[in-house]
Amino acid sequence: QVQLVESGGGLVQSGGSLRLSCVASGSNFDYWAIGWFRQAPGKEREAVSGISAFDGVTYYANSVKGRFTISRDNAKNTVYLEMDSLKPEDTAKYTCAARWGKVAAEYLASAYEYEYWGQGTQVTVSS
Repeated sequence: QVQLVESGGGLVQSGGSLRLSCVASGSNFDYWAIGWFRQAPGKEREAVSGISAFDGVTYYANSVKGRFTISRDNAKNTVYLEMDSLKPEDTAKYTCAARWGKVAAEYLASAYEYEYWGQGTQVTVSS
């Protein structure tokens, strides 16, 4: 079993930056692919980014490409989501999730394949 804890959310002005962290408990963290999802009030959950196990293949939603960067530090059991040039439309609760193994980029966005989910961290971008 994997427990995930997110941190790094907060209130930031438009154009600002935040770095979210997703820390996982347990061993074999490098065996797990990690995805970041977000959900704003009244909207459906959206896949934001993901990073595969082993090969580090990444996925980005079109809405965040060029602004967000995902990375992982297996020694720290942590995946980071660096968010730059934030916009008010990025306001949402961001949640990380874990699924086993090497995952092709297009499948990192599939929320239904993820087994474990964190509680989320709120990101609010003011205009």
